[in-house]
Amino acid sequence: MPQAVDPRRVAEHGSEVMRLVDEIFPLVEGFYVDLHRNPELSYQEHRTSRAVAEWLSRAGYEVTTGVGGTGVVGVLRNGEGPTVLLRCDMDALPLEEQTGLPYASTARGTAADGQEVPIMHACGHDAHTACLVGAADLLAGSRDRWSGTLMVVAQPGQETLDGAEAMLADGLYERFGRPDIALAQRVGPQPAGMIAHRAGVILGMSSTVRVRVFGSTGHGGFQPQTGVDPVVIAASIVTRLQTIVAREVNPSEMAVLTVGVLRAGVRSDLVPSEAYLEINTRCLNERVADRLHAAIERVVRAEAAASAAPRDPEVTVVRASGLTRNDAEQTRALTAAHRAYFGDAYVIDLPEPFTVGEDFGVFGLPGDPDPVPYVLWLIGSTPHEVWAAAPGTTPFDKLASVPGSHSSHFAPDREPTLRAGLAALTIAALTYLGRSAGPGRATSGLARNGRSFTLDEGESTQNTDMRALLDDDEGESTQNTDMRALLDDDEGESTQNTDMRALLDDDEGESTQNTDMRALLDDDEGESTQNTDMRALLDDDEGESTQNTDMRALLDDDEDESTQHTDMAELLRDPPPPPRGPTQGTETGPSSSFRPPSGPAFSAPPPSGPPVDAPPPPPGTQPHQDEPPHHY
Repeated sequence: MPQAVDPRRVAEHGSEVMRLVDEIFPLVEGFYVDLHRNPELSYQEHRTSRAVAEWLSRAGYEVTTGVGGTGVVGVLRNGEGPTVLLRCDMDALPLEEQTGLPYASTARGTAADGQEVPIMHACGHDAHTACLVGAADLLAGSRDRWSGTLMVVAQPGQETLDGAEAMLADGLYERFGRPDIALAQRVGPQPAGMIAHRAGVILGMSSTVRVRVFGSTGHGGFQPQTGVDPVVIAASIVTRLQTIVAREVNPSEMAVLTVGVLRAGVRSDLVPSEAYLEINTRCLNERVADRLHAAIERVVRAEAAASAAPRDPEVTVVRASGLTRNDAEQTRALTAAHRAYFGDAYVIDLPEPFTVGEDFGVFGLPGDPDPVPYVLWLIGSTPHEVWAAAPGTTPFDKLASVPGSHSSHFAPDREPTLRAGLAALTIAALTYLGRSAGPGRATSGLARNGRSFTLDEGESTQNTDMRALLDDDEGESTQNTDMRALLDDDEGESTQNTDMRALLDDDEGESTQNTDMRALLDDDEGESTQNTDMRALLDDDEGESTQNTDMRALLDDDEDESTQHTDMAELLRDPPPPPRGPTQGTETGPSSSFRPPSGPAFSAPPPSGPPVDAPPPPPGTQPHQDEPPHHY
């Protein structure tokens, strides 16, 4: 069982790593917009998987494509420690988008049954994927903050509920190592930016049942009595199925039965030879699932017999997922870490499971003598103004009114959803990989590797911010003011000056930091600019350091490239850039025709209103019950 790091320590690591989020967020947002505009159906995620593989490869991961079909696996080894699996799903739904977004999908494709269909990311997989590659990049750029192995998994075929099984059957754990814990997140209907956890069962069971009933053809207008009409049989089946939940399932249990597909015939005056139905079921325990399946088969066969069908019907369960049952101990650890980072107002405990189907639990090897613990949580995505305008006075009332997943109007509030997802996944990984003692400041993977995922060839945001800092309208930078206040402290010598002198004159023996600082100050090439600046800062009679001058020279460099990163890396003794290694597998990286997302990121207003418009569960609710109500 993996050991979680103290939540306060995780929050400290996370705060340092997330200092880089402003640098990487425009790229993550652009990646999300590109994925949303170009969705792909299950096991057709070729463009998406190439984009994921390229991002991970540039961030320093060992990348393998074609796992379980179109799946991608990226591995980053960083010393001793646990192996943490981070998973996203990539596929979209055969649905026509009606959100009206400027980047709405107009894509069309061919479904597995040969039909041409519209395609939309109506379940948030575009957000899951963008957050995963962004968190993977942030963690790759801050390896001095953690130790262990990251296994990043981009899964195909989640909507068909068999993508996880396909990756495992393709040797996921045998080829890349068995994880100590598996982590995932998915967008939910709660207000954007809210994190929702639940120990035990968080998502229900799902299955899809295909039914074919047979008749005999005839002329529907001239001699209908000569045929057996499968349309009438199918209609009777649909009507009768509605009584299963109402009359065969205990009212204290939860069950859903939906006939989502019904097809038959090609002309109005012909009795067709067969009819086809697809039935979806949802429930929260195996006993109810078995009862639903048995009742469906009984009803179908009875209706066919009642109409004297010439052949027995075919009833086949084609897709099924088990319960998503979070490990209770690890859920508590992750909830504590998320609360330490986000604050109590942004992290809630779900009082009841959702009936969403999910195959992530397969990565936990259910039924294995030594299963892999896993935790999945929800990221709120509903815009705050939509939530506030939804009818109802309780969160449960509002949940029934806001557009949810699998809706053609599903449109997550982009910026707060992505920012929360980036942070939540990063904090979760650091909960198990974070070091117990922290080193220096994190460095962006983008800066380390000279990434091509750039929004602009011009000035970086850091450069712009530094110029604004130096060209302050008051004539003197706030940093200079702060430093003067620090040096002119009424109490005497500043704590920083004292700490620096104590560091260099330590009587206990020379620390590694002391050695590094002395080596820096006694450089054979002559005195470093930092030494000069520090002495000028401490001894300056005029009260103003030369830092301003040096920074202006830094920004006006003739090479048009800042040397600040190089100098800071040497100063902080950053580790070398991660190895880039070649991609492996059935496809060696992205195709030559692939181009990363281009153009400006779509601006998004910050969320309005208080951080959480939905109150937490009422007092007395018991969070994280190992044995949830109704024995879920």
